[in-house]
Amino acid sequence: MRLFPLVLAAALSLAVPAAARAASLAEMAGQMVLVGFKGNSLDDATIKTLIGEIQQGQIGGVMYLKANVKTLAEVRKMNAAFLAANPAMPPFISLDQEGGKIERLTGAVGFPDMPSEQDIGRSDTPAQAQAIYGKTARALKDEGFNLNFGPVVDLNVNPDNPIIGHYGRSFGVDPDRVSALAAAFIAAHHAAGVLTALKHFPGHGSSTADSHKGFVDITGTWKPVELEPYEKLFKASDPDFVMVGHLYNAHYPIPGDKLELPASLSPVWIGDVLRGKLGYKGVVISDDLEMGAIRDLFKGDGNAGILRQTVIRAVDAGINVLLFSDTAAYDPRLGAEVQAILVDEGQKDPSFAGKIEASYELISALKAKLR
Repeated sequence: MRLFPLVLAAALSLAVPAAARAASLAEMAGQMVLVGFKGNSLDDATIKTLIGEIQQGQIGGVMYLKANVKTLAEVRKMNAAFLAANPAMPPFISLDQEGGKIERLTGAVGFPDMPSEQDIGRSDTPAQAQAIYGKTARALKDEGFNLNFGPVVDLNVNPDNPIIGHYGRSFGVDPDRVSALAAAFIAAHHAAGVLTALKHFPGHGSSTADSHKGFVDITGTWKPVELEPYEKLFKASDPDFVMVGHLYNAHYPIPGDKLELPASLSPVWIGDVLRGKLGYKGVVISDDLEMGAIRDLFKGDGNAGILRQTVIRAVDAGINVLLFSDTAAYDPRLGAEVQAILVDEGQKDPSFAGKIEASYELISALKAKLR
C-alpha cells in the first residue's frame, strides 16, 4: 500500500531525531533549564511531572539533593525513566558528589564514600586521586548519573571561609596542585562517561560569607591568583562546564548598570574574563539561582518578578544553563515557568533569542557525548 506524499513526509519527519531537526525556540530554551525536585520514588506524582517536562522538552536536566535519595534502587529507576523520556536529547542528571561532607549519595544507602578534596589535597598524588575518583565516577554512572558538579577549584586562601574552607572543599592553596588534582577528577569522570563542572568561578575560597545565605562581596579579599586553576585547566584538560558563583567584586563593574551584580549575572566576568581573557569555549552554568545572594537582589519585585529578573539577567550575562534547586518555595512547574520566560523574552528580542540559540548549540554538542 502506497502512502500519499503528505502522509509519507509526516512519517519521515517523526522518524528524524529531535536533535537532527531544526529546534524551535521553545525546544532550545528548555535545554537551558536544570532544576531540583521533590520526591524519591518513581511512584511520586512530582517525579511523573518531571518526566513529562523532560519528554516535552520543557527542561534539559535535573539535580539531586540528599532528600531525593531513599535507596539506590529507586535512584536507578528514576534515572532510567529520566533518560528514557528524551533519548535524542538526554537530560543532564546531576548532583554534588565532591566527597567528604558534600555528598548526595552516602554510605548510609550503600554508595562508596570518598575523602574530601582537602584530605586528598594533603596527601595524594594526582594518580592516586584519579584512582579514588574513578571508583566514584564508575559508581555514579552505574546509578544513571551523567554530571557531577565538581571539581571544586577554589583556592583555600581563607581557611575560615564558611562554605569552602569550613567544609574541607578545597584541594589547597597552591594553584598548580589544585589544577593537577582537579585534572585527575575530570579524567576519572570522563573515563566513566560522566561530565564535570569546575566551580565556583571566579573563586569562592577567599570570601568571608556564604552566597547561599545572602550577598557576598569579595572586593577586598579576592586575588587574581584564584583564576589560575581555570587558566591551567583550560589549557591542559577538557572541562564540560564552568559553574559561576554569586560573588560580587567592585573592581569589575558593569558599564551602565547601577546594581551590584554578582559574577553569575555579570557579562564582564563571563564575557570579558571567562570567555575573553581565559578563552573558555564550553558551557557556562550558574550556581543555584535561588540562593539568598540572588533572591535578595530583586526581592522588591515579588516572586514572579524575582524569577523573571533572574532568568533574563543570567542569560544576558552569558549563562547557558540556568540551575534552580527549587527549594526556596517548591513549585512543581518551576522548570516550565523558566522556559516560558525564556521563550517570551526571545520572541520579543531577537538578540535574546540569539543567546538562546547559541546556548542550545553548546548544550547539544555536549549532550552528543551522552547519547
